[in-house]
Amino acid sequence: MKPARRQRLILIALMVIGAGLATAFALKSFNENLMYFFSTTDVVEGKAPKDTLFRLGGMVLKGSVQRPGDGMTVHFKLTDFSKDVPVEYTGILPDLFREGQGIVAHGKLDNRGVFIAEEVLAKHDENYMPPEVKGSLKRPVEGK
Repeated sequence: MKPARRQRLILIALMVIGAGLATAFALKSFNENLMYFFSTTDVVEGKAPKDTLFRLGGMVLKGSVQRPGDGMTVHFKLTDFSKDVPVEYTGILPDLFREGQGIVAHGKLDNRGVFIAEEVLAKHDENYMPPEVKGSLKRPVEGK
């Protein structure tokens, strides 16, 4: 084989390997930054990952908001009207956060089954509900 042809084949092989590595790194990075959404029922049924960030959506259960002590920590429960998940958040809540409100929280489950939120997002007007929350809510049963 001529040296010029061998060099071209080596160059092509290196380019293919480089493109493959770049694709692998891009997919790995994308997968690490992908954040899945789970309903409260999914979390209670064990479908949500442990020690991995994900989004949890639902309605803030009426009568569940507690602010222990003078700190910025708040405890509340999210529900899809079927199952409830306890949530703990330390920080400033959105102005629109309140009981009966649809929210999406970003965070992860701890070993007690409590969702530790890093961020809480509330709807921005009276008619809007995040699509993930709206799709995950079960219809309330009469008398509940």
